[in-house]
Amino acid sequence: MEIVVVSAVALVASLLTFFSGFGLGTILLPAFALFFPVEVAIAMTGVVHLLNNLFKMAIVGKEAVWSVVLKFGIPAIIGAILGALILMYFSTSTELAVYTLGSITCTITPIKVMIAVVMFGFAVLELMPFFKKLEFSESKLYVGGAISGFFGGLSGHQGALRSAFLIKCGLSKESFIATGVIIACVVDISRISIYFTKYSNIGENMQILVAAIIAAFAGAFLGKKVLKKITIELVQVVVSAMIMVLAVLMGVGII
Repeated sequence: MEIVVVSAVALVASLLTFFSGFGLGTILLPAFALFFPVEVAIAMTGVVHLLNNLFKMAIVGKEAVWSVVLKFGIPAIIGAILGALILMYFSTSTELAVYTLGSITCTITPIKVMIAVVMFGFAVLELMPFFKKLEFSESKLYVGGAISGFFGGLSGHQGALRSAFLIKCGLSKESFIATGVIIACVVDISRISIYFTKYSNIGENMQILVAAIIAAFAGAFLGKKVLKKITIELVQVVVSAMIMVLAVLMGVGII
């Protein structure tokens, strides 16, 4: 039953990435967090995110501009490792509070609060017009790589910040996508290598993980088919609201 529920959520989450402006990882994270500890959810989301990007890299990778990949990617690796280490540190913290809500035992932990704040913050930013228009000069690539990589390692939220820094590099559409995909792969590999030093038991949930990966790819395929039939602005608001609600539930220990 758990596999069915996770797969269904992964399919819908992947489908919504076509319309919401959010990346696959941003939507999948709260989906996994419904069934697994938040740190394990981040690690499992990272695996799905990496495989999805490796698939994209195989298709468009040759269009990447390697000078930009290096300027942005090297600081991003450092940032991703730092973010992942902080995630692991907070995952060992004790509970801040435990209370009951009816028959539900709710536990508030530092890691839940931290990730909830990040989720809520990025969901709010995605709805703000200035954030969508945010751009940085090419000279800020090193800084952008470090910041984007850090949030990638901490919670998986890297795409929006990466795009804001890469958009001013004068890349063609194809090169912009390919360069971003390769940087995303580098960040994912860096953070997952840290996650797996502690969360090696993810393999115990391999059936669920594989089912989620297949469902995510199916959702992406379906999303492309129905892309023109959905009101994008409405979906953006709905998805943002859903993520904010899930972030609040996580922050108060219900999830």
